[in-house]
Amino acid sequence: MACKSLTILGATGSVGMSTLDLVRRNSGAYRVEVLTANERVDELAALCLEFKPRLAVIANPNHYSTLSQLLEGSGIECAAGPQALDDAAARPSDMLVAAIVGAAGLRPVLAAVRRGATIALANKECLVCAGDLMMQEVASHGARLLPVDSEHNAIFQVLDAREPKSIKKLTLTASGGPFLTRAPETMKDVTPAEAVAHPNWDMGAKISVDSATLMNKGLEVIEAYHLFPVRKDQIAVLVHPQSVIHSMVEYIDGSTLAQLGSPDMRIPIASCLAWPKRMATPAKPLDLATIGSLTFQEPDYDKFRCLALARDALRAGGAAPAILNAANEVAVEAFLGGKIDFTDIAAMVEKTLTKCDMKEPHSLSNVFEIDGEARRIASAQL
Repeated sequence: MACKSLTILGATGSVGMSTLDLVRRNSGAYRVEVLTANERVDELAALCLEFKPRLAVIANPNHYSTLSQLLEGSGIECAAGPQALDDAAARPSDMLVAAIVGAAGLRPVLAAVRRGATIALANKECLVCAGDLMMQEVASHGARLLPVDSEHNAIFQVLDAREPKSIKKLTLTASGGPFLTRAPETMKDVTPAEAVAHPNWDMGAKISVDSATLMNKGLEVIEAYHLFPVRKDQIAVLVHPQSVIHSMVEYIDGSTLAQLGSPDMRIPIASCLAWPKRMATPAKPLDLATIGSLTFQEPDYDKFRCLALARDALRAGGAAPAILNAANEVAVEAFLGGKIDFTDIAAMVEKTLTKCDMKEPHSLSNVFEIDGEARRIASAQL
C-alpha cells in the first residue's frame, strides 16, 4: 500500500489518539501531514515530536507561544486560532480525520470538503447542524465522507447504496449507557463522574454524557439521515447493551445485514484509513461463545427524553437540529461544571427549542447565527 498522507483534526482526543495508535502500528503506510488540538498543547507537542507532521495547530491562540517553544528546532511549522484550523484543513492530504468535538468542527470540515478531500468523519455535529448544506458542498466539490462513528461505519460496510429502493430500514444500536437500568426517579441525582463512566466505550467527557442521556444516539439518527439514502421514517434505534452489533440494514427481501465487532473505535477508524481495503488492528477478537447471548430492547423515550427531542428535531427539520445541538452543548458543559442536574439537560434543550424561533439556514453564516442564538437562550437558563 502506498504511503498515505493524513491530516488529523483533534489529535489529542479519543478518536485522534486511536487513529495515531493505528498509524504507529503501521509504520511506513501513513505520513502525518498536520496535527491539531484545542487546548492540550503539551500533548500536541509530544505527538508532533513523535510523528513529525509538517504543521501543528493549536485552536486556542493563547497557547501559541508554548507550542512554538516546545517545538523549537523541530522544523515543524506552528499556527494557532480558528482560521489556522480552517487553513490546515484546506492543505492537501490524502485523507483528513475530522475528530473535533462539537460545532467547532464545522468550518474546518467544510474547508476540507471544498478541496474535494476524502474525510474520515467523526464530527457528527457537521451533519446535525448543517446537513443539507454540507451534503450539497460534498456533491459540488467531489468530496467523500467515510463515517467513523461505529454505528454509521457499520451501516457503510453493509449498505448497498447503489440500490436505495431495496433498503427497508436502518437500525442504529445503542448500549443504553450507564443508566439503562437505573430507576427514573433517581436520575436527577446522577453525578458527572457517573455520567462519564460508560460501560463499553472509552470516550471523551462530552460524548460520554451524550451517551448517558442518549442524545448521542439522537444526533446519530440525524447524521444517518444525511449520510445514507433513506427517509426520516426509515431510521430506527434499538438498545443493545453488549455493543457487539453496531448497526443493521434491513432490505425489502427480508434480509437483515449487520456488522459485528468488539467495542473498540480502532475498528471503524481502520475501516476508513484502509478503505476500500482492510487493515489489521489490535482490537480484541469477537468471541460470541464467551459472550453467550445478545439482548435487545426498545428505548425508553420518557426516561431518555433527549433521544425523543432529537427525533422530533429531525422530523421538524429547518433550524431545529442546529438549535438542539447548540443547546445540548451548553447544557452538557453546565452539567459537567456542576451548574445543573443531569435531568436538567433535556429540560434546557427542550425549552431552547421552544423559545428559539429561527428560520431554516441557507448558508453557513445562517447556521452560526442559529447556533449563537440557541446558545444565548440556553445560557440564559443557567
